[in-house]
Amino acid sequence: MSTFESAAQPYGVPGHASAPPYPAASVPAPYPQPQPSPPTYQPQERPPVTAVPVVRPTEDPLSLPAKPATDAEEDDPSTGPDGSIGPTGRPKRHIPEPAMLEKHGPAKVLAICNQKGGVGKTTSAINLGAALTEFGRRVLLVDFDPQGALSVGLGIPPHALDQTIYNVLIEHGPNLDDVVIRTTVEDMDLLPSNIDLSAAEVQLVAEVGREHALLRTLRPVIDKYDYILVDCQPSLGLLTVNALAAADGVLIPLECEYFSMRGAALLMDTIQKVQERLNPRLEITGILATMFDPRTLHSREVMARVVERFGDIVFDTVINRTVRFPETTVAGEPITRWAPRSAGAKAYRALAREVIAR
Repeated sequence: MSTFESAAQPYGVPGHASAPPYPAASVPAPYPQPQPSPPTYQPQERPPVTAVPVVRPTEDPLSLPAKPATDAEEDDPSTGPDGSIGPTGRPKRHIPEPAMLEKHGPAKVLAICNQKGGVGKTTSAINLGAALTEFGRRVLLVDFDPQGALSVGLGIPPHALDQTIYNVLIEHGPNLDDVVIRTTVEDMDLLPSNIDLSAAEVQLVAEVGREHALLRTLRPVIDKYDYILVDCQPSLGLLTVNALAAADGVLIPLECEYFSMRGAALLMDTIQKVQERLNPRLEITGILATMFDPRTLHSREVMARVVERFGDIVFDTVINRTVRFPETTVAGEPITRWAPRSAGAKAYRALAREVIAR
């Protein structure tokens, strides 16, 4: 190789004098040798399994054990002295002490109604009824919801009932007194319901005077009670129209939440139509603010709008959010018995006084 050619080859290129030698060719690894197969598994004989008898629960499998309530004294701002500013933002009106009755009847029928679910209709029906009995009133609770929540809230499994309001409403066979159940609260009875009532709305379509079916059903017991509270289903269907046609007044639980306030306008239109076409004596007994949380600005704003829109028909009593009400559902008792000194019990006693005064 000439000197010129040697200088033209850069450093590190094969062939250069200072370049490292070519790497040795890699030798492929030999194929893996076959391994001996593992020993064959020999199953062992096991002793026979003794069959264990299955014990089926006799109670509702979804039921929960009721824990005893800690009946601590709780303050309720809605039960303050007359003239003080309550949760509604206006001075509390004077409510006289209810007078004792010399005899019972005829009953005033109140439909607890709101087409929005989860606003406290069933809770208000149970606890208001129990509070009315403390003032010497006899109360009949009518479960007019196919879900049977009112019956469950009083500790009665609706699926185990042979006769309900459906049988009296549609079949006209059973006597109403045979279907009414005595509750654990003295002077408070229950006309129960279950899923069978869902078929009544379809069957009543072909009936003559279908809007007055509930009124005809309740007529035999009107003189036995002072108040009949009808817990309506969360809709404005034929069953709810039946309740409004049979009622003297409507109690509207209204959750302190924006969507619930908007839905109240549709309910007012339905009440007005029932007044004009079916039941001229129907009146709005009052609007009950429920699930009120004074710590949130949204609840306070909704409360102010409700009072501004509906005025004096809004009750001074306000039902605050509390863990007591879910506890009473599990226990199957009203809050006036489960936690009689709680704020919720005081609120419903105050509501009972307002209902009697109106």
